Amino acid sequence: MTNMFCYQCEQAADGKGCAGKAGVCGKQAETALLQDGLTGELITLVKKANQCKPSAHTRRLMLEGLFATLTNVNFDGAVLERLIREVHEESMRLSATSAAFKALDLSEIWKLPEDIRSLKSLVLFGLRGMAAYAYHALVLGITDEEVSAFFYKALGALGDPAQGMEELLALAMETGKLNLKVMELLDKGNTSTFGTPKPVTVPLSIEKGPFIIVSGHDLRDLELLLEQTDGKGVNVFTHCEMLPAHAYPELKKHPQLKGNFGTAWQNQQKEFENIPGAVLFTTNCLMPVRDSYRDRVFTTGVAAYPGLPCIGEKDGKKDFTPVINKALELGGYAEDRTMTGINGGKTVTTGFARDTVLGAADTVIAAVKSGAIRHFFLVGGCDGAKAGRNYYTEFVKQTPKDTVILTLGCGKYRFNDLDIGSIGDLPRIMDMGQCNDAYSAIKVAIALADAFKCGVNELPLTLVLSWYEQKAAAILLTLLYLGIKNIRLGPSLPAFVSPGVLDFLVKEFNIMRISTPEKDLAEILGALRG
Repeated sequence: MTNMFCYQCEQAADGKGCAGKAGVCGKQAETALLQDGLTGELITLVKKANQCKPSAHTRRLMLEGLFATLTNVNFDGAVLERLIREVHEESMRLSATSAAFKALDLSEIWKLPEDIRSLKSLVLFGLRGMAAYAYHALVLGITDEEVSAFFYKALGALGDPAQGMEELLALAMETGKLNLKVMELLDKGNTSTFGTPKPVTVPLSIEKGPFIIVSGHDLRDLELLLEQTDGKGVNVFTHCEMLPAHAYPELKKHPQLKGNFGTAWQNQQKEFENIPGAVLFTTNCLMPVRDSYRDRVFTTGVAAYPGLPCIGEKDGKKDFTPVINKALELGGYAEDRTMTGINGGKTVTTGFARDTVLGAADTVIAAVKSGAIRHFFLVGGCDGAKAGRNYYTEFVKQTPKDTVILTLGCGKYRFNDLDIGSIGDLPRIMDMGQCNDAYSAIKVAIALADAFKCGVNELPLTLVLSWYEQKAAAILLTLLYLGIKNIRLGPSLPAFVSPGVLDFLVKEFNIMRISTPEKDLAEILGALRG
């Protein structure tokens, strides 16, 4: 086979799927086919793991393999081939105590009846997103046997032709349930390692001198880099999903962690043009690298791109000396450089995690009861390049002054530099962190529901979400598992959701596609008045 098929992300060509020689994300057909081959080998591996006792190595391979198939993570065919070999070798190791299985050809899933294919895709993409969270927890030393067992079970079900609609719908909800547990584990790992996030204002300007930009989600990699740049005269700036790192006390104590460079991931090819600094990608959000900055980009962990140096791990350690030396060689800007967000703001705030929000719960509850706060909007999720995402900027701009915006994920870059004021001592925009931090938002919603003695769906809260890749699919399944209804989703609906599955989601959860800010706000606020 020389042609690919992929419809796992929001930018699927023509709203149907990327086919032929390359995808919209920039991955070539060969890469896509290797990712499909890796997924098939993983399904074979877990079938064998279900028949015997898998090892910690089995678990790590499973998570790393799934993570490597996410959008904008791994473009390197050689790395994918290595992972396929390692997974196959692990399957052979388990073969002594289990029956033989033929590796699944993933294209067989695409040939299934439409609704079955849709549900299997939904589960698979949810598992990929969930694997990313579990991998981040794993590198912090946090694992869970129930979670691992579910990965084995769910991946095995994808290769089972006997799975019907009823079984797959239940499996999708169970994926949401276990993803909630994974996010809780990651939250525990982050806060126990880096401290409890505190609100902080982050400058968008770049100070003169050598610098490194760190992108992605892996806080452990950032910590290691900060430790290795102490006293080296190299400043460190976050990019995209790494912005919330500024709120963690154990990371903030390094004075060279200065500010945030640029905006969301899809703007990197323009923003990194000829920059005099080094760039480190720790996880996803990697785009095809242009020649104008190729010589200063490094990857680590699961992120990989052909020809780029990858900082590997040996005995639990990583040596970022090549990244640091490149920053020193390039020298940085000769003078401080003023930069802004997409709306012209010069700073952004972050760190409004659950402890901060719930620490002000009495104030929040009193403001709601007095009418000072009429409604909360959770405007969060992924950013992306497709037209129509300015909806989220306009939506936030048009929200009434007696409403609060909670946000998380890189979608916030559409509006996080706006100054829309405050309600008393509460800022109207509260950034709760990465998409990884959705657990914080869920805990806040549950706590407020308890305080008001109502269900989450009865709270003065509306979810207006943007999606792009597979972690968003995992979070959506968690929200559905929790029974949360009336979610507005955009900028388009997933191509892998068939009309039959969409009809189920609409009837059960009243999921709806965004329309215009004016129309959606009128409907939401009109319903409140009603």
